[in-house]
Amino acid sequence: MKTSTVEVGELVSSLSAAGVQRQIAALPGVHHVDVNYVAGSATVHYDETQVTLETIRQRIVDCGYHCRGEMLPAHACPQEGHAHVPGGHAGHAAHAGHAGHGTDAGHEMSGMMHDMGHAPGMSMQDMANDMRNRFLVALVFSIPVFLYSPMGEMFGRFDTPFGMDRNLFLFVVATAAIAYPGWPFFVAAWRAARNKIVNMATLVVLSVGTGYAFSVGATFFYKGEVFYEAATVLLVFILLGHWLEMRARAGASDAIRALMDLAPPMATVLRSGVEARVPTADVLVGETVIIKPGDRIPVDGKITDGGSQVDESMLTGESMPVKKAVGDAVIGATINKSGSFRYQATKVGADTALAQIVKLVQEAQNSKAPGQLLADKASQWLVLAAIAVGLLTFVVWYWVLGQPLLLAVTLTITVFVIACPDALGLATPMAIMVGTGLGAMNGILFKNAAALENATRLTVVVFDKTGTLTLGQPDVVEMVPAPDVGEARLLSTAAAVEKFSEHPLALAILKRAGSGIAETASDFANVDGQGARASIGGETVLLGNRKLMDAEGVALGALAAEAARLQGGGRTVVHVARAGKLIGLIAIADAVRPTSRQTIASLQERGVKVAMITGDNQATAERIGRELGIDIVLADVLPGRKASKIKELQGQGHKVGMVGDGINDAPALTQADVGFAIGAGTDVAMESAQVVLMKSDPYDVVGAIELSRATLRKMHQNLWWAVGYNVIAFPLAAGVFYPFTLSPEVAALSMSGSSAIVAINALMLKRTRLAGIRRASVGEPATVVATQGA
Repeated sequence: MKTSTVEVGELVSSLSAAGVQRQIAALPGVHHVDVNYVAGSATVHYDETQVTLETIRQRIVDCGYHCRGEMLPAHACPQEGHAHVPGGHAGHAAHAGHAGHGTDAGHEMSGMMHDMGHAPGMSMQDMANDMRNRFLVALVFSIPVFLYSPMGEMFGRFDTPFGMDRNLFLFVVATAAIAYPGWPFFVAAWRAARNKIVNMATLVVLSVGTGYAFSVGATFFYKGEVFYEAATVLLVFILLGHWLEMRARAGASDAIRALMDLAPPMATVLRSGVEARVPTADVLVGETVIIKPGDRIPVDGKITDGGSQVDESMLTGESMPVKKAVGDAVIGATINKSGSFRYQATKVGADTALAQIVKLVQEAQNSKAPGQLLADKASQWLVLAAIAVGLLTFVVWYWVLGQPLLLAVTLTITVFVIACPDALGLATPMAIMVGTGLGAMNGILFKNAAALENATRLTVVVFDKTGTLTLGQPDVVEMVPAPDVGEARLLSTAAAVEKFSEHPLALAILKRAGSGIAETASDFANVDGQGARASIGGETVLLGNRKLMDAEGVALGALAAEAARLQGGGRTVVHVARAGKLIGLIAIADAVRPTSRQTIASLQERGVKVAMITGDNQATAERIGRELGIDIVLADVLPGRKASKIKELQGQGHKVGMVGDGINDAPALTQADVGFAIGAGTDVAMESAQVVLMKSDPYDVVGAIELSRATLRKMHQNLWWAVGYNVIAFPLAAGVFYPFTLSPEVAALSMSGSSAIVAINALMLKRTRLAGIRRASVGEPATVVATQGA
């Protein structure tokens, strides 16, 4: 059994994804498939003895969508004679079973989701701009259509240009208002029909297309009412809804691309005794890779010569660089801070730690369908109901009651017009647009509507400790001077020595000392793995761990118990000795963020439990947990196990939110029902999460949940209104209360009024008081602020 994640470009909704999923699942040898329309990909579990990746790719293409093959990090795709395209990670034909040889993978994501008939290669922002242009064109041409229609006579009766027949003039202008602006919907409806599904585009085509076609018939072939204005005004509101929706989604980016592009495109290897620059994908197992200061490590391996400090924060989330020496393992995509070394490649391509993390994120992302929006659910039923009621109306009036064909067709089209889900189409995009805009003003960025919905249901929020609840940098948290020594002298002595060091712990001491360094040290020397030695005023000063004190014969005396207490609390203890006597201890730890306690208390007030996940030992984790009032402490968790801990909580029936900042958090952020990325974290964490907290303030989690709940309330209100309106409108439009019937013009006006009510209700969200969210006042610039309460 093999699992592959392949591109499925040009999807626009979960309804489109359902059709593709059904078609792939029908292939022999495919055991399970999940299509994620947000990510534009499908995770396929298949028997490679029965079906090939190329067959799966071709099936996606046959469905009318775009597929270049398997989605992999660029460094995992072997280069065989074709140039590497930066950012490319799909369809490298050289990779076994992949399709699209030589394709420009750099356009992979920008070509996604033009299911609505947009040009290939357009980004979501380009698509939003395109939809805006179509909306404006439809709006401009619909104005004369309305003015020259019977309903426009309330503003006066205008003469048609050049003495044209009124219906003929309306035909020309309405065609301009529908042909170009409505083209995306006709394309989407055709693709839906090919995949044997119906979606919102289907009903748009039925209402606008049928109304337009009937009017054309009445213009050229038979006597009857024309309602070009109903079709054009209807399309204007539909385009407005889709434009707003695309604007809300335009800021969302591919959640996995940053992971895929982390490894450097090129590597320096030793071949035939000569240094050579080769693509990372061409590095072979066993080859010697050369790393210089500032280089990003290309693949996993083991150091054979030299040593350095390596920043592994993108994989571990920990801020302190890790010392590496001969025999130590190094991980691809980490950064060499200082020194040079050579290492032997042990894992390359798809076997590297980075590639495995990518795989975990892809599978976690696609293993669960994105939260089904209430609008999508209601739209599916409304499409089916509208088609059924419309056809039933025709059958009853024409065949059962024997009424004229014109009346039956008119009532049928009126049903399509009045039932068209433009109010439903505006219900969620308007609420989402206002909610996400309000969030952005407060430094809270929602990347999709599913996050807004799911955040309201969270019962547990899991915080990664380092860089999230804490600042992710060492800080002096406590000083214990000897009985006859003051804190000022202890700190001054330590700072005088640490001025010569670049170690992270030295920087913490210097930060605490500030400008208050009264003494000057000389003869500074590092003691490898133990600390440092220097002289002050002819006296020897030692700074370091217990090993240094033991080696130099310095007795801890009365401070031994204090050192044990500090170490038991998870702090790093720096021993300071002068003239052979221990003058004090300096405890250094990761500092807690100022708003962490308030964040935890506020979440608990709202019925949400708080958990902390960390790689620290149980004692350290419990100390921090008690300090902050945390409900659940998850200690000794390795980076690769974070996602499984999230799964365990979900298995207990919880809806779980995850707050993190490192690459090692990416699988857990994706596995969670809602992932929150702290803004100061890595780009990958932010790409993997559904919500990004730009200010790196954990209290914004409270603001995000409050805003989500308020936005969902507006969505519910709008959806109830839109559905309730249609329930009442169906019988009216179908002629149930005959002889009281609605004309298509009145139906269009009713539909427009319904849309206006939905839009105004959504805008009222700006007036709502929410904890952690500041409202914009009139004339006040939209600055990012952090309100610590309501």
